[in-house]
Amino acid sequence: MATSAAVRDDEPATKFAKDQLKSIIERIERLEEEKKAISDDIRDVYAESKGNGYDVKALRTIVRMRKQDPNERAEAETILETYMQALGML
Repeated sequence: MATSAAVRDDEPATKFAKDQLKSIIERIERLEEEKKAISDDIRDVYAESKGNGYDVKALRTIVRMRKQDPNERAEAETILETYMQALGML
């Protein structure tokens, strides 16, 4: 049975592609490990803040709001205020 040249393991191009794929996978795995470590660190900071009496839900909201564009945040706050006024909440 004949083997196609494109599929042979000893072809330089095939070896390069395999090595490149392995390298990409290993980089992704390292980054996933780092991401988990950072996630654990963030969870620890929230736990510490809770232990110091801060409201974690409020902290998460503030962090999320600070990521937003100031104009988008202002627009969202205006809409929220409008709805709250319409419902007699303000």
